[in-house]
Amino acid sequence: MRKKVFLAVFFCMMICFFGCSGKGKENNSDIEYGQDVPETIRQQEVGEEESMKAEQNADISYTADTKIIDVLSDPVFGEYGRLIFPVDDSYYSGNTLGELRLVWYNNIDSDKTVEIVNYMKDHAKAGDTIFYDIYTEEEKAADSAKRDTGLFFFKGNPGEKFAVCNAGGGFAYVGAMHDSFPHALELSKMGYNAFALIYRPGAQTACEDLARAISFIFEHAEELEVNTDCYSLWGGSAGGRMTAYLGTYGTAAFGGDELPGPGAVVIQYTGHSEYSKKDPPTYSCVGTNDGIASWRTMQARLNAMEALGIPTEFHVYEGLRHGFGLGSGTVAEGWINDAVQFWESQT
Repeated sequence: MRKKVFLAVFFCMMICFFGCSGKGKENNSDIEYGQDVPETIRQQEVGEEESMKAEQNADISYTADTKIIDVLSDPVFGEYGRLIFPVDDSYYSGNTLGELRLVWYNNIDSDKTVEIVNYMKDHAKAGDTIFYDIYTEEEKAADSAKRDTGLFFFKGNPGEKFAVCNAGGGFAYVGAMHDSFPHALELSKMGYNAFALIYRPGAQTACEDLARAISFIFEHAEELEVNTDCYSLWGGSAGGRMTAYLGTYGTAAFGGDELPGPGAVVIQYTGHSEYSKKDPPTYSCVGTNDGIASWRTMQARLNAMEALGIPTEFHVYEGLRHGFGLGSGTVAEGWINDAVQFWESQT
């Protein structure tokens, strides 16, 4: 009998203990997540955590060890972040910024890669517009490939001339991180307003996109604070062909507005041989070990243009291979300054 009374008292004490020590469900801060936690509360907590992480990441600069995917997905860039590196990721390799390699390119400068993405992040975070769509939503809906186009803007001095830089990539992809972003960044440091075009693969569509981009800049010149007089077109490899085609045939020939031609074109490492007596002043450079673009073909083209009275300047660099970009750390380093002087001499 005494044993039964003891057990009854014990169970009563346990019931009182657990009943009194339970945490009130109305106090959300004390909830221990279990199956009975409302999904809306879970989502709110997760959303706040992600927001805090995004704010923390916004204050962190990229380094050579930063993963490329972390740049592409950084919320500061929004929808256009996916266009910073080639849309078709089969054309680049490496997990981090320091490991980036691009098909058909050499002499990639990882320090410049890091500088570029930090420049973009800093300006985007400050509220500056660094990317412009060149096609309307209706046009992109009608042709989904146009969603992978646009202009990255590296702003210079208000009212200064502009340049459009076009990366190569065999008309299969756009190698902007090495072949147009660095050029545009350096031009902006000199005070020029520089744009880097992300275009659709294919020679025809690429030229159409360039014509549209130039038309966009002219149309929005006041908003962009750019001077449209004696603008220049820059390009390497396939991008060099684009600049040459636009220089020879003009924007209207590729669906753009009827506009003045460029004051100068700057072409790197492309074996383009076509020209006309209406071609703009042309600066070209290439390496002697370029297995894709023959320096002799490039030199012959400029010699023929010079014979027609078109101002030209040609540089060939001993030992350099295809796609050397700015040529940092090579015999070509500083060539961009020569090209700018050539451009300025046409004004």
